[in-house]
Amino acid sequence: MSTYLSAQSLSLAFSSVSLFDSVSFTLNQGDRVGLIGHNGCGKSSLLKLLSGHIDSFTGQVSIARQCAVAYVEQQLPDSLQNVTLVEALSATVKEDEIWRSELLLSQLGFLPRYWQMPVSYLSGGQHMRLLLGRAIINQPDLLLLDEPSNHLDLTALLWLESFLSQWSGSFILVSHDQSLLDKVTNTTWIMRDRRLYHFNMTCSAARQALLAQDEAQKQRYDSEQKEIDRLEQSAKRLANWGKVYDNEDLARKAKTMQARRQRLVENQTQLGEGVPWRLIFHGESLPADRLVAIEHMNVSPEASRLSLFQILQKQVKSGERVAIMGDNGCGKSTLLKNLYQFYQHQDEHTVRYHPQCRMGYYDQSLQQLLDSETLHDALIRFAPVNDDIRKRALIRAGFDYQRHRQKVGSLSGGERARLLFIGLSLARYHLLMLDEPTNHLDLAGKEELIATLSNYPGGVLLVSHDRQLIEACCQRFWLVHHGALTEYMDIEKVYDQLKQDEASCGYVSQADALTPVGPLQHEEEEDLLARLVELEQLLKDDLKRKPKHQKLARQAQWRLGIEKINRQL
Repeated sequence: MSTYLSAQSLSLAFSSVSLFDSVSFTLNQGDRVGLIGHNGCGKSSLLKLLSGHIDSFTGQVSIARQCAVAYVEQQLPDSLQNVTLVEALSATVKEDEIWRSELLLSQLGFLPRYWQMPVSYLSGGQHMRLLLGRAIINQPDLLLLDEPSNHLDLTALLWLESFLSQWSGSFILVSHDQSLLDKVTNTTWIMRDRRLYHFNMTCSAARQALLAQDEAQKQRYDSEQKEIDRLEQSAKRLANWGKVYDNEDLARKAKTMQARRQRLVENQTQLGEGVPWRLIFHGESLPADRLVAIEHMNVSPEASRLSLFQILQKQVKSGERVAIMGDNGCGKSTLLKNLYQFYQHQDEHTVRYHPQCRMGYYDQSLQQLLDSETLHDALIRFAPVNDDIRKRALIRAGFDYQRHRQKVGSLSGGERARLLFIGLSLARYHLLMLDEPTNHLDLAGKEELIATLSNYPGGVLLVSHDRQLIEACCQRFWLVHHGALTEYMDIEKVYDQLKQDEASCGYVSQADALTPVGPLQHEEEEDLLARLVELEQLLKDDLKRKPKHQKLARQAQWRLGIEKINRQL
């Protein structure tokens, strides 16, 4: 087995804060590594160091001559925003090999008519595909992937999972998506306590192994501490007797015992830092037939007459946790915003809330927090609790007392999200509406959220693409799809629907259909006409079947594909 990369005694610090210290590891051919850890522990920095983007470190990195390394950053460089897709992909390709870029664009799911489209028009999922394409076009042996699953919808996540499962090379993948990591990796590195823990197993198994290791260390620590305390008491007792009876032998034994105690203290087992903050929502169940009832609602962006989709006759009761799913841009977040506005204005013509219902809302844009307020004052509107409770809540969440008068506007995105979570945890809501709450959470934070939502007595409306969270917490699933909302009681049926879409018509987001592009070339028109004939024949053949054998979901997809092609032609 060939060694691709090895590191010896790597240490990295920024502004005197140490991220990791004396880290060593080896990566061999065939290793598919998942790199996990708390936010801010240094995962992305380690990838940048290995890819040569950081050179101010101590230690040594050795890369085998035969190993070509490619780094997949989190975002496209600003310099690419105004170039076309084919230009962005051809940057490292010889001029007479541009065909390789076009071939790869097709393999990545980009139709020919999009190849000359500016990169700035791409959706988040398409950005990720283009970044991967730029990395793999020269056929590297090792990929360094920095959170490629961030902000992707489920369709794009399923595509990424398929891509990495079929990738023949090695990779190091930084991600907070445990479902993705479990399916595509065979090795896990956990960064914690400025160290790197190595496990030759998938993410969930490695995290369980580390927990078992922590428990064993805690038992050793407790046993060692018990002996340290015993020696301390015995040494004091002997020293006291030595003074009382003027006995040098007893005094000498006391000093020997103190020396033994000190050696034990210096070599005592070190405990891990564990989870830095515990997230708990204190909800209440409202004994009623519904918390919210939607009679007939047009879901529309603010100040727009455009209807993204309609909802008829839906309601949520206490104890029900509903996942709202669908591609980016389909209107999921808009639905929650509309519901929140109806709650504030109590418009019962469209949406009826129970008169006693108290609702909490997590807005993924974090606009509920005012930049001009202090951290302490920003929490006042969430719950009528005293100052001491707010102070203790901030301190438990990692905000030192000296920061309580700091302005919200100076916080990072992750800190701002944590502050909003604190506010929601102080109140006792009957209904929670959470819009992408995992965007700023690491794996431990997600598990905290899963645990508190699983035991939440009220109702929950959850917009998320995180499969672990959805599968663990929710019993009902609303899929916004092709301009309509459909309810499922089985999550696997939602996944099947999304996979069918990708297989039948390729992954093109709703934003793509609205993207302005130039006139069709002759070859593109021929391709579209051929696809149109194929879709019309599929629909025609299926309609000939007996009604009980017809594939209604596929028919909807084919009709949508036919409509899109007709618009393009």
